[in-house]
Amino acid sequence: MGVKKEKERRKPLNKYLQLTSIAFQMGATIYLAVYIGKKLDLKFPNEKNWFTVGMTFLGLIIALIAVVVQSKKINH
Repeated sequence: MGVKKEKERRKPLNKYLQLTSIAFQMGATIYLAVYIGKKLDLKFPNEKNWFTVGMTFLGLIIALIAVVVQSKKINH
């Protein structure tokens, strides 16, 4: 009986840890995309830093897709 109660207590804790990891993953993904965009803008200069803008949006989309996928896994 004690083992079952301990497992029940770990489930909410595991969910909170997974949610926290999602935030860090999202931040790292967006940061990496911006970093790559800035490097591309330095290598291929243009008027409005389009690589940084484009990579930022791409990183944001990838991060949001990852959040949706991981939140579905947490809920099931």
